[in-house]
Amino acid sequence: MEHYPPMPDDVSEVHLMSAEARAAAVGARIREAREGRGISLSALAREAGIGKATLSQLEAGERNPTIETLYAVCGPLGVPLSALVGEVGGAQAVAAGGMRTVLLDLRRRPDGTTVEVFRLEFPAGARHSSPAHGRDVTEHLVVTAGAVRVRMTHSVVVSAGESTTWTSNRKHSYAATGGPAEAVLVITTPPAGPPTSLCP
Repeated sequence: MEHYPPMPDDVSEVHLMSAEARAAAVGARIREAREGRGISLSALAREAGIGKATLSQLEAGERNPTIETLYAVCGPLGVPLSALVGEVGGAQAVAAGGMRTVLLDLRRRPDGTTVEVFRLEFPAGARHSSPAHGRDVTEHLVVTAGAVRVRMTHSVVVSAGESTTWTSNRKHSYAATGGPAEAVLVITTPPAGPPTSLCP
């Protein structure tokens, strides 16, 4: 079973943490996951498509990461988003495009598969562009209010009460259409393989 740095036992503590404390906790998780897989800072930065200085600042807790940056790091590390933002219900992050993500539930199956349940909140006009999450990662989106446009190989508008499912092995995006929207997103991540050996 994967080990990630612990989050507070009391869910309320997640909300009480300062932005600096949350950034430090996320940075520690990134560093531990990277070092646990024997990946150099340079290699991870290159694979994630972010600057080495930016990654160094993230690991040091000196920068608040966006969801886009976290997903970019998750892919090469082979970990789900909750491994970086925290595994306690209520852990949250905001995308550069304004979408807010809140972790509702996290389950690990006996075979090592991780199932994460998130609430997505889209203010009017909010959008989120996500890099590929890795091979065989699936996403199931249920819109609970408003409408959300999902774009991958093609574009589909999902209205309240409707759902769509896809394999997120390539870049994809979400956007609120016609006003604010809310949705529940279930991400299923297969067990991580052996530590990645990226060239430094």
